[in-house]
Amino acid sequence: MQAFARLMERLVFTPSRNGKLRLIADYAAHTPDPDRGWALAALTDGLAFPTAKAGMIRGLAQERLGPELFALSYDFVGDLAETVSLMWPGDGAEGPAPALSEVVEQLQAAGRSEVPGLLARWLDGLDAGGRFALLKLITGGLRVGVSARLAKTALADWSGTPVAEIEEVWHGLRPPYADLFAWLEGRGPRPDIEAGAVFRPVMLAHPLEDDEIGSFDISAYAAEWKWDGIRVQLTARGSDRRIYSRTGDEVTQAFPEIAEAMAFDAVLDGELLVVRDGVVAPFNHLQQRLNRKRVTAKMLADHPAWVRLYDLLIDGGDDVRALPFDARRARLEAWFDRVRPANMDLSPLVAFSGWDGLADLRGGSREAAIEGLMLKRRDSAYVAGRPKGPWYKWKRGPLTLDTVLMYAQRGHGKRSSYYSDYTFGAWRHDLDGAALVPVGKAYFGFTDEELQQLDRWVRNHTTNRFGPVREVTPGLVLEVAFDSVHRSTRHKSGLAMRFPRIHRIRWDKPVAEADRVETLEAMIVE
Repeated sequence: MQAFARLMERLVFTPSRNGKLRLIADYAAHTPDPDRGWALAALTDGLAFPTAKAGMIRGLAQERLGPELFALSYDFVGDLAETVSLMWPGDGAEGPAPALSEVVEQLQAAGRSEVPGLLARWLDGLDAGGRFALLKLITGGLRVGVSARLAKTALADWSGTPVAEIEEVWHGLRPPYADLFAWLEGRGPRPDIEAGAVFRPVMLAHPLEDDEIGSFDISAYAAEWKWDGIRVQLTARGSDRRIYSRTGDEVTQAFPEIAEAMAFDAVLDGELLVVRDGVVAPFNHLQQRLNRKRVTAKMLADHPAWVRLYDLLIDGGDDVRALPFDARRARLEAWFDRVRPANMDLSPLVAFSGWDGLADLRGGSREAAIEGLMLKRRDSAYVAGRPKGPWYKWKRGPLTLDTVLMYAQRGHGKRSSYYSDYTFGAWRHDLDGAALVPVGKAYFGFTDEELQQLDRWVRNHTTNRFGPVREVTPGLVLEVAFDSVHRSTRHKSGLAMRFPRIHRIRWDKPVAEADRVETLEAMIVE
């Protein structure tokens, strides 16, 4: 556990990508199994402990520290793991420090009533750094600047195995990855993932920047609509049928009607949507189906799922990813004509003439509830990751609204000392006069320097406190960018923004000139 804690600490304080790669590679080279496998799972979000909850950690801390001292400290620090790790009495000398494998294996086997005793014993045997790593491991909030892709790249650098090969087998493996490390060290064969419906790494597109428009031969590209849903991969082999998100998370359970239609042997790339009578519904309709453990008959009827197919990766026993896009498209069209699966169709190719024609198409995409355009080189193979050049996404421009800062909350990890999560509102006018109504929340879109300015403003203009949340004087206008707005019964304003982010801080603008709720309502896509 202490070696994992040292890795965590060094990752937090190493800003460079190459530095993080070296740290992970060194850990993999010098840490025995199964600890290095469990650490890899933690870094790539492959661990979960359903019997260990954050409330359990709070309860232990309140018992040891007293509820009032803990509450005051937690309110000041803003991060549960950091608060408990720093304030837990003792210096780790009260017992032997547990191994990482001991923590993981005992938590996976323990019932909910057993976890508090295990956790208290481990906290007593660890120093502050070890306690912090332990609690972050349990709550799943590492936040050390390491993505799953970066962790795999570190393994590739260490072992000399191409990262594309590691990506290819990754989703057929399970922690603590003993067979993966045996293969990477030359002690065992390449893991066999062909037996089931496993995820294949997806190909992603680069955003088309303004200075790239018109800079290359657009006739070498095919165009498709960028549909406003979620990217999915349909993988079916025999009776094994699975639906994955683009990051490899399985979502089959939430979309049984799609799984039922997957009576084929293929791997397909597409967009998950809600479609009624051939018309694509706005994204918030799809949200009603996401992350559902149980799907009712009413949900199936009211929000019917549909997959609009983009690409064919594997056709029966043929891996066609190395073929050019045009050839894969022809295979996909032939496959669809032959199979005709229910609740699916083909994403049409969009005819265009030159850059001006593309710009016109993109300009009208918002009215059709479409995110923009995809541009794909006709000779491009389907390769994992985000290679520059083969595929571009040309999204429609964001919507913006001038809002008023109403509440602020401390962030997490490196932002735990700053008020970095902002709730903002718009004016609503009625018989009682003008009042601010919350319309969204954002926690990114500003620089580190702007964060310090915003934090200072929040502290100097606080009028009320609700635990970690501060209410502030209506005195600061935030220009917020967002992709779309929809009606919502979960918010007081009756509206919900999609992907809101701080676009500009309007230090110069009076709050009375901020936008009204009616302005936001006029942007709704029904």
